[in-house]
Amino acid sequence: MRASKQVNKILIVDDESSSAILMAVRRRLEEEGWVPSVVHPESGWSLGEEFEAATLYAIEEEHPDGVLLDVRFGEDRDDRFKGLEILQKIVKSYPKLPILMFTQYAQGPDRDTAARGALLWDAPVDFIDKLASPEEVVLRLRRLIGTAPERIPVGNRILVDVETAMVYTKDGEDLIPVSEIQGMKFEILRELAAAWYRSPGEMVPFGKLERYSEGDDPRASLRVRIREIKDVLGVALGVRFAAGELIINVRDRGYRLLPPRG
Repeated sequence: MRASKQVNKILIVDDESSSAILMAVRRRLEEEGWVPSVVHPESGWSLGEEFEAATLYAIEEEHPDGVLLDVRFGEDRDDRFKGLEILQKIVKSYPKLPILMFTQYAQGPDRDTAARGALLWDAPVDFIDKLASPEEVVLRLRRLIGTAPERIPVGNRILVDVETAMVYTKDGEDLIPVSEIQGMKFEILRELAAAWYRSPGEMVPFGKLERYSEGDDPRASLRVRIREIKDVLGVALGVRFAAGELIINVRDRGYRLLPPRG
């Protein structure tokens, strides 16, 4: 069994950190042995710019294991997506720091903007509603922080080597490279494998995988690459994967990995 990472601190960046929702999340974190650390701008103001500076300073000083970051700060229209700007600054300086975006936007174009902005980056970033239970928030943080290793075994027959960007099939003790899976196809498989490793059955949203697509219809491009990955691995393993095998389409939501048997 994989040893769990000792998690110490979660940085909370939210101008409503004393709300009932945030207090419940903080209690849940403490119950599970984590130390929540809340960002408070020195000025005491809730302006987005104040939180941006305070957040970057706190990360540098405290070295948190993960960040819970609100999308909206204050009531000013210019700050309604300030969290996405803060996210961009964090990712550029700390690309491996897990970040869970927290949003009050339940539906409509604002939610779409928040979701796209949160899942844009090639970094350990996820997105969750503020109305989610404290248990679900903490679970998502655990999944984000429990990052996959440099070599991800997918069942007993496939190995995804993140460090060398190579995929191998296993034949006993031998590793056979699958050179056809490179570039965007490798990144798609890596995302799926990492999600499965963190939590078997975990789905990767279309928005996160479509970053590795191109053309006018990224969803169609993604489907083509998924099919090519399945075909190539099927040939390498001497099997033919059906629609409900290896990489499964979760209707209108995303894809999830199902390791082959054997």
